[in-house]
Amino acid sequence: MAEILFPALFVLLALGLPVAFAMAIAVFVALSFGSSYPNLVVVKEMFSGLDSFPLLAVPFFILAAEIMTAGAVTMAILRLAQSLVGHLRGGLGHANVVSSAMFAGISGSALADAAGPGAMMVRMMEKGGYDRAYAGALTIASSVVGPIIPPSITMIIYAMQDQRVSVGSLFMAGVLPGVLITLLVLLANARVSRARGYASGAPMPSLPEIVRIFLHAVPALLLIVLIVGGIRFGVFTPTEASVIAVFYALFVGMFVYRSFRLRDLPDTILRAAIVAGAVLLILGAARAFAWVLIIEGIPQMLAETIISWDLSPLVFLLAVNLLLLAFGLFMDPLPGVMILVPILAPIAFALGIDPDHFAIVVIVNLTLGLTTPPVGSLIFVVSSAVSLKPSRLIREMPPFFVALGLALLLITFVPALSTWLPEISGF
Repeated sequence: MAEILFPALFVLLALGLPVAFAMAIAVFVALSFGSSYPNLVVVKEMFSGLDSFPLLAVPFFILAAEIMTAGAVTMAILRLAQSLVGHLRGGLGHANVVSSAMFAGISGSALADAAGPGAMMVRMMEKGGYDRAYAGALTIASSVVGPIIPPSITMIIYAMQDQRVSVGSLFMAGVLPGVLITLLVLLANARVSRARGYASGAPMPSLPEIVRIFLHAVPALLLIVLIVGGIRFGVFTPTEASVIAVFYALFVGMFVYRSFRLRDLPDTILRAAIVAGAVLLILGAARAFAWVLIIEGIPQMLAETIISWDLSPLVFLLAVNLLLLAFGLFMDPLPGVMILVPILAPIAFALGIDPDHFAIVVIVNLTLGLTTPPVGSLIFVVSSAVSLKPSRLIREMPPFFVALGLALLLITFVPALSTWLPEISGF
């Protein structure tokens, strides 16, 4: 079946089919021509992959993000980011990066960050004298932290594939790598802004004004404290945290910022359901795809082969990085996690690599695939949002590829970036 599965998948992706459909159809083809299993097994495995209590966190976190990203919440965070860094050279670009890091603690999705506040920042940067293609490229790079700074949908899915880690430990492990990526993208923006003469966005506000803006944004920022703190101290599970996040978002939107009304709820639920449905469809298809690999014994065969090579942990991590970077060119992070983690995580553990460290390396690496052609979803989301050809955005990406590549190397070579916070937090 494997000899049919992979060629079928690559042909379907090359034809432009969405990833979920390409994976599901490839499994149907492999079963039809390479085995005696009935095709009904594909449907069974897809539903089995979704029959999980922890997966309930995905639609609830998406719904919470839809409620929280109403106009007033978005503007409160954008104003806070601009008040902190907008006075620096390239200040509007810096505000774009900082606001993405803040929104990462609300949405847990790179695509949501890029399509919402990221698109707003592109328009603000263009009015401030920045090239629109550069502003779009900066939005692509800054949105990478969406699945890395908690809460993160990708981390929830990863924890379901590797029982050696928990959602809480991964949430803590992602904080420092997310901050590192933010800082390096800020440095890249500073260098480009200096070379092109991009000025600051506004004069530096007074300290009382910064405090006022900060206090206005506190209710939105408290969501990440509520989620991570509640999970860390055992008040609730990640799934329960997602439900609490929805009610907190409703309270903040309706009674604090007064930007969300009860009659807005049906449309908001519909938008969240569409996004969640797309995510869960990918997960179901990936589960069926992974089932074929497992019954063919491919994970066990690869594990035994790689362990027999007697690689050092560092060489193994470098090889994994190359594999994941290549995989990310053609596959989104969620199916990548579903397919590759059951294969690679046991090998990493056998080589003595910390599970949380390895998880962050995988998640960061696969997320970078969202920024690279030919399938990079962030490129096409931003291209659509700002009405630019993808090729113009890609031409502006090299400085950010350097920054993101350096972040990946540091995360790979410095395990403490991923393990220190989980250790001191008791995970």
